[in-house]
Amino acid sequence: MPKYVLWGSYCEDVLEKRAPYRQAHLDGLAVQKQSGVLITIGPTKDLTKVFGIYEAPDEATVRQLIEADPYWQNGIWTEYEVREWIQGI
Repeated sequence: MPKYVLWGSYCEDVLEKRAPYRQAHLDGLAVQKQSGVLITIGPTKDLTKVFGIYEAPDEATVRQLIEADPYWQNGIWTEYEVREWIQGI
């Protein structure tokens, strides 16, 4: 199954703004991880970018997961790109 890389950006003042949505966000990611579609995800140390790796049938599936996330729906993630990734090693 293809793998996809997510690169996205966080809003300003992310620590404060994410608080009301954080648990729902983490719960959703846990379900994705358990199902096998989410390999890994997390912020950069400076909390400006998010990086993730998904294993899904197609890019549309990954975009649907991202856009259903409370962080996307509430403006915590402000933009994102998805690219199909070829794992070399």
